Amino acid sequence: MRTFILAGGLGTRLRDVTGEAPKSMAQVAGRPFLAYLLLQLRRDGFRDVVVLTGYGADAIERYFGTGGSLGVDITYSREPLPLGTGGALRLAATRSPGERYLVMNGDSFLDIHVDALVHAHRSAVARGAVATVALARVPDAARFGTVEIDARGTVTRFVEKSAGSRGDINAGIYVLEASVIEAIEPDRPVSLEREILAGLVGRGLMGIPYEAAFADIGVPESYRALCADPEPLIAASS
Repeated sequence: MRTFILAGGLGTRLRDVTGEAPKSMAQVAGRPFLAYLLLQLRRDGFRDVVVLTGYGADAIERYFGTGGSLGVDITYSREPLPLGTGGALRLAATRSPGERYLVMNGDSFLDIHVDALVHAHRSAVARGAVATVALARVPDAARFGTVEIDARGTVTRFVEKSAGSRGDINAGIYVLEASVIEAIEPDRPVSLEREILAGLVGRGLMGIPYEAAFADIGVPESYRALCADPEPLIAASS
């Protein structure tokens, strides 16, 4: 299985806090956020990782190198121009083809054992699943929007953001069959979340909700909150 981390985002909303550094390099308790995701993967048995880079690629590659200091083997897929999350996956898959892919957003964290998500997806493939997304159950999904599933775990719809609502949100960890990525039109910007996953509703998209610590660094407020209480992130990567 290929393991990809999406780390090419511009992080423009964090510039007032982190300066010109790429978003995944934002410091939390003395380490870049991306380091914790790599350590979480290593803990769960995923040691060969492709980091998908764009903006700030040089800074990421200089810091992590081949990943030896963290006990993982890192290669890189650098975008020649911004391709969005879906386009970046399509490019990386042509360079590192496989039958199934574990994909993580480089700016969010969910305190789960990732190997269990992969196992659940493999079981769901027999029922027609082509993609499985981890969902975080949060008390206020206002900034994210929610994902609705039925009793079998099939995603039935994505709901637009609404203030003060409790619900399950896309936590940024996915298991995708190769057919999902191969269907993405190459060499153009594509959003995995808004275009690819939304287009799979009713066509083999599964969701698994977790009552687990979730954090993202998409906006200054959430980044500062994580810096103030980084313990779940640290514990999951130890």
